[in-house]
Amino acid sequence: MDIDIVLKRFESPDEVRDMEKGRFEIVRLGGVTIGRATYQPGWKWSWHVGPRVGQTRCRVEHVGMVISGIATAAFDDGRVFELKAGAIFYIPPVPHDSWVVGDQPYVSLHFLGAQEYAQR
Repeated sequence: MDIDIVLKRFESPDEVRDMEKGRFEIVRLGGVTIGRATYQPGWKWSWHVGPRVGQTRCRVEHVGMVISGIATAAFDDGRVFELKAGAIFYIPPVPHDSWVVGDQPYVSLHFLGAQEYAQR
């Protein structure tokens, strides 16, 4: 029996989606797409991603985990949730904005929604 193990690292991603104040790296393996988001202080989805994808709000469904830093998930009804290191999050596919909180970079892994994120 042949058993193949696939090992990949975000230091050599399959795809990179660069944006002002941010970077979204993609690794594909075993039929799954995983993303790593790295956003600098001052990054905001509606300013740094939205214009390039022709949207004012993100509409991607997300399942992920925060590695470091703090960001928000902000909905048009006024609810704002802080995503902090160690949090495992689900964000539904309804319009939302996001921004980095504080003066530290924000890093998260995305297990659902990475394929569509920051794409037209």
